[in-house]
Amino acid sequence: MFDCKLNIPYPALKVEKENKDYAYLLLEDYAGINSELSSITQYSYQNFNKFISNKNLSNSLKDIAIVEMHHLAILGKLIKLLGVNPIYKTNEYWHSKNICYSVNIKEMLLSDIDLEEKAIINYQKHIKLIDDKYIKAMLERIILDEEKHLECFYYYLNKID
Repeated sequence: MFDCKLNIPYPALKVEKENKDYAYLLLEDYAGINSELSSITQYSYQNFNKFISNKNLSNSLKDIAIVEMHHLAILGKLIKLLGVNPIYKTNEYWHSKNICYSVNIKEMLLSDIDLEEKAIINYQKHIKLIDDKYIKAMLERIILDEEKHLECFYYYLNKID
């Protein structure tokens, strides 16, 4: 099985000061279309629906979903510290239509790769827009996990090509 987790600690979970504008940016990472909530839901669906026959991939998806749950909790706490209630809403409420329900393994993995790449782009954009050293450090650490997830998905994609 490909190890899809990093054993690197996360920085302190704090903010320099309350800032609702930063909180609204983080809500995109928390519950937007390419968010932690979407990742958790998609990888969980894939884990228990399609890959029962491939235990290694199934276990990797479960591990990644658990890491994404940790990210969701971190972002929720940051959003709360910034002064906003962390609901599953950005410009619109989160919806399950954001999830790829394909039953084709290659399509699923390509969708997972796309989701991770878009998440990284959003985090990088938010790092540039947020002037808070604690939040930036946390987002940079989360990006490391997302990059590891990409490696994992490419590993399994290369196994089927």
